Amino acid sequence: MHKQVKSTCCYCGVGCGLLIETDKDRIVGVRGDPEHPANLGRLCTKGASLHLTARPDYRLLHPELRRQRQLPRQRVGWEQALDHAAERFAEIIAAHGPDSVAFYISGQLLTEDYYVFNKLAKGLIGTNNVDTNSRLCMSSAVAGYKQTLGADAPPCCYEDIAATDCLLIAGANPAVAHPIVFRRIEDARAANPGLRIIVIDPRRSESAAIADLHLALKPGTDIALYNGLLHVLLGEDLVDREYIAAHTEGFAALEQTVAAFPPAVVAEICALAEAEIIQAARWFGRSAAALSLYCQGLNQSSHGTHNNAALIHLHLATGQIGRPGAGPFSLTGQPNAMGGREVGGLANLLSAHRDLANPEHRAEVARLWGLPSVPAQPGKAAVELFAALKRGEIKAVWIACTNPAQSLPDQGTVRAALQAADFVVLQEAFANTDTAAYADLMLPATTWGEKEGTVTNSERCITHITPAVSRPGEARADWEIVVDFARRLGARLAQPLTGQLFPYASPEAIFNEHRESTRGRDLDITGLSYALLDSAGPQQWPFPEGASSGRRRLYADGVFPTPSGRARFVAVEHRPTAESTDDTHSISLLSGRLRDQWHGMSRTGTVARLFNLDDEPLLSMHPADLRQRGLVSGDVAHVGNARGQLHVRVKPDAGLLRGRAWLPMHWGSQFMNSAGVNALTLSACDPFSQQPELKHAAVAVARADLPWQLVILRQAGAGELAALALLARARTLLADFAFASVGLYGRSEPLVVFRAAHGEALPESRLQEIDALFGLDADDAAIVYADQRRQISKRAIAPDGKLIGIRLAGETQAQSWLKEVMAAEVEEAEGSDGAAAGLDPALIRWALAPIGKRPGKLPQRSRVVCNCADISEAQIKADLDGGATLTILQEKRKCGTFCGSCLPELRQMVASQAQRSATEAVA
Repeated sequence: MHKQVKSTCCYCGVGCGLLIETDKDRIVGVRGDPEHPANLGRLCTKGASLHLTARPDYRLLHPELRRQRQLPRQRVGWEQALDHAAERFAEIIAAHGPDSVAFYISGQLLTEDYYVFNKLAKGLIGTNNVDTNSRLCMSSAVAGYKQTLGADAPPCCYEDIAATDCLLIAGANPAVAHPIVFRRIEDARAANPGLRIIVIDPRRSESAAIADLHLALKPGTDIALYNGLLHVLLGEDLVDREYIAAHTEGFAALEQTVAAFPPAVVAEICALAEAEIIQAARWFGRSAAALSLYCQGLNQSSHGTHNNAALIHLHLATGQIGRPGAGPFSLTGQPNAMGGREVGGLANLLSAHRDLANPEHRAEVARLWGLPSVPAQPGKAAVELFAALKRGEIKAVWIACTNPAQSLPDQGTVRAALQAADFVVLQEAFANTDTAAYADLMLPATTWGEKEGTVTNSERCITHITPAVSRPGEARADWEIVVDFARRLGARLAQPLTGQLFPYASPEAIFNEHRESTRGRDLDITGLSYALLDSAGPQQWPFPEGASSGRRRLYADGVFPTPSGRARFVAVEHRPTAESTDDTHSISLLSGRLRDQWHGMSRTGTVARLFNLDDEPLLSMHPADLRQRGLVSGDVAHVGNARGQLHVRVKPDAGLLRGRAWLPMHWGSQFMNSAGVNALTLSACDPFSQQPELKHAAVAVARADLPWQLVILRQAGAGELAALALLARARTLLADFAFASVGLYGRSEPLVVFRAAHGEALPESRLQEIDALFGLDADDAAIVYADQRRQISKRAIAPDGKLIGIRLAGETQAQSWLKEVMAAEVEEAEGSDGAAAGLDPALIRWALAPIGKRPGKLPQRSRVVCNCADISEAQIKADLDGGATLTILQEKRKCGTFCGSCLPELRQMVASQAQRSATEAVA
């Protein structure tokens, strides 16, 4: 039976509303919810592909346990799994105390899941060792808001983007990390040509491409820049002295600090032009409404809190806060990082934005939970938590819905910590994350489309989501797992209040308790309920009892949640990056997100079309830096420092200044033969937020001496399930090479793409084994070329004249165009309504040739016009030739119905077709 269920996207913190389409208890499609205030029907490429990830075939579907580390895990029942976990935790707590166990959870959990995890640790066990991967992305934003404005509460809303005159984007790339926010920016620019956009980013990002002014500052010099901007604002009398006097404190001390940051000094520190600094300050200070958007570039720093504070200072000094189009707006990195912070999801927090260090706050939570007290001993934040695990101070760790064996910095240390732990529990929906290799107990959890609870997005908007389909296999809701475990552990710890602490029979019961904990707090939601959220739609907090709506903007009255009621200026000084480049490690390595991938790719890495823009991790460097090292595009480089090393292919990027390099964060050990970029990052943390400096590391880059290369392209058959099975087999080869990566490519008949390089050629016998693994060993349809003297060996499989697989060893120039041509065959068939498409026989002749450019007679792959729906120009033209209108295109292909960025081109194509038809009719 076909039906639609309202939900939200499980990717970034925009919190886009979705309409999930189901058929016979299967998710078969997604659409943007036109009624959801966050996206008004738009979706990005990742959100538009969510239904393609909703398959149980690669999911963790039943509990697995190993009683000895050297043994493989075996399937067990839930009773045995949770009894074993409770016994192990109870034994460790009895022998070593409550702080010998820890919980590491995720910004992708629902608020109700978060709440019970915190109650389990801080209420039942008596440890504050519960932290979250939000520590890696949002904790500096939290600390920055609290230091200046008094509470972790973004004061703005998405509507402010359309109302601003000056948009300052700092340390963020919303074009790829928050695409729906970026669509709002494009809309604002179209509606207001006078809108000034300033982008502050060490690289010329996709967002910087639309900027009126791009400040490509030296990494780590953010505070100097913002102090310099404030220096100009002061010098040109562009600050609001009345607002400062009436609503802030501490400005006199800051004014003395910024006196030392005139534009000339700042230009030297930041490697910027003095005129650019002055121009940015004038645009900001003279605008009627100035809005800043910022994210990980500010947060992931050893001085991330003060990066945030220095930017917020600009708003406070000019009175640009609390009104339409103005304010400092932190963009949340995960779908429910805000919700986790609301319930105390960091080791230094308690429920409802209470501080663990505050005795009154601890007493309030103890009364709410009916306990004599909650622990005062500070908990371990993420980096220190795993350091303590390695030292043996923490013996057991429970990890939920996150992948620390890829996402934490200094992966050598993190993986050693997981290996050293006495007991590791992984509560997860996916069976093959990097962390799974270290788990003694794996517990199958439900995921997107299967859960009920609430999430809070970047603009403080709470959405109630309900399941669209039944849970697969033996998977259980995260909150259910925690509550069941807590009851068992409480019995073993002889905790008499266990039943009182965990009485829940539904997520709504948990929400109601969380709601009560917010009464009178800055995030008061006592006026909300599941029923109201269902009937009235998503709501922003605060929404106290008796209110008729939430509050769009905070601090309009100039009153802040500080003891004095005033916002605070903080004396912030310039600090360099935690690690500086030197003669040996001369490159500043930056990292970030790509448009079509998410975190560690446990979900997006199963969808072939999400690899079509970026199908492997590439190290981007300035062309001159590549030439200096004897590298050209596609070569393999060795990248390393004292913490680790990796091999990766390179590409030129003139948008990077010399001495800087950029590598995407998504690839880990499931897709390459290293832990990825976090093999190189360092664990230095901000002293206030404990957020690590993931954005910068000093590395050495050199040409790798790996002359022998191997590339395999293989269609696994119709559908992505066959490709995923082949992908899993291909992963077993990654460790055999000095350089290796694997991924997907294509559309309805995906390719598995395996690339490797080695110091010497593999023997033919080993190549034959690899051929067998990829199904390239059939002799009846094989085309073979071998040159033993040059150590070149090539093999193609083309049954019935259709190339389905090729292995290039020793010489691989043809890999790029072969990949395109093999993917294009299926696309052309789709573009002609599924008619059979045979490849030109010339392809077979050229497939094994040592040429790096596509032969002219071979078919060109049609350009994708709608990335969200994955619709090509050929498909659209075929429909238009058949008389399709824009409405028909949208109904048939869904193009232009997700994020909307392709609509201008679609309209132009429709108009051009109409003009051609009219011309032909006249003729």
